[in-house]
Amino acid sequence: MASSDSDSSVIRRSPSVAVTAATEQDGFADHVPGAPSTAEAAATATSPQAELGPTWLPEVPPIEVVNSEEVSDDEFIANSVDSDLASVTSSVYAHTYERGRRYQSFKNSRYPIPNDDQEQSREDMKHVMLMELTDGKLYFAPTGKHPQKIVDIGTGTGNVFTQWPPRSLRYTKNEAGIWAIEVGDAYPSASILGIDLTPIQPLWVPPNVEFIVDDCEKEWLLENYDLAHFRFMAMILKDVPLVMQHAYEALRPGGWVEFQELLGRPFCDDGTMKADDAFKRLYEIAGQAYEKLGLSTSLPAELEPMLLAAGFQNVHCRVIKVPIGPWAKDKTIRLVGLYQKTAVTDFISTLAVRPFQALGLSQDEGQVRLALARQALDDLSVHRYFNHYFWYAQKPETLAHDHDREE
Repeated sequence: MASSDSDSSVIRRSPSVAVTAATEQDGFADHVPGAPSTAEAAATATSPQAELGPTWLPEVPPIEVVNSEEVSDDEFIANSVDSDLASVTSSVYAHTYERGRRYQSFKNSRYPIPNDDQEQSREDMKHVMLMELTDGKLYFAPTGKHPQKIVDIGTGTGNVFTQWPPRSLRYTKNEAGIWAIEVGDAYPSASILGIDLTPIQPLWVPPNVEFIVDDCEKEWLLENYDLAHFRFMAMILKDVPLVMQHAYEALRPGGWVEFQELLGRPFCDDGTMKADDAFKRLYEIAGQAYEKLGLSTSLPAELEPMLLAAGFQNVHCRVIKVPIGPWAKDKTIRLVGLYQKTAVTDFISTLAVRPFQALGLSQDEGQVRLALARQALDDLSVHRYFNHYFWYAQKPETLAHDHDREE
């Protein structure tokens, strides 16, 4: 549903750098920032309600709404992807269990979200969702045609879905579904390293992909990397500036860091989401709970000053609206909205464990709030969406900038 109003790219650099713009037909050859794909042009925008984020981002028209009679639960089917594979091993497999959900135990089990099969399936779905949203772009940073060393922080799982919709959901394990594996397939001459606190990666991977269990907030023993990639990590890291500094030191001069993040706050452009909306209220409570745990749900919109403080330059940000539910007119964005709704429906059940415990909410009150939020999500007349932030920034080509920061 791209229109003349959405032809220009929403990629923007910091104010001191000239704005980049291009038309849709220019594409994204060699990951150079420019025009959005058709799906992106349909959904890309900043929120008029959002007070967070760079002031230099432009405002783009809202997502068009589909007529209710045009929506069918059976219209979407996702296909599997094949890959050549080789073996990998891991040694840290300890877990704890709380209220029937499994959590990792490595580094004192500080991660507030489970790592069991249900959560792994949700992470896989989010990967497929982002691939649809970005027209298959694994990242936006302009690393060139042949990056040689890439690290994926918080690398996650390795499954891919073979059928949609959720009522007949099937996924095939150990296929090329996670970001690191797909990047390994896309760049066979590159070495890809995936790092995670939990050993939940597949046992069979491309020969140029390796997984290790480690804590990214500890010192990185890495150097001369072309890209450090983070996805849905800013909100759950205790010390984002420290991790950015580790990434800066691990990159070669001219290398890139990229954060692909979701702002944990629902928005609405047409007034259909009321102030007392049950889903909106649930996320407000979730934000308070994560704050109690020492985490911030607003960080995805606030990364620019941290990137600059770490020494990065050429800061870019792309903000894409993602509907929560299949209410968008554009068919691709409607599919993305269905993915997003399913992923968030699965996610909110995790709030009833560690986050609600941190607030002192009773189990009964927590379950009531979850039930009301799920019920609210089924109402397609309410047009909620999330803002997804895609930040990427470059380490200076020379070391002069490093000396300036040290002084």
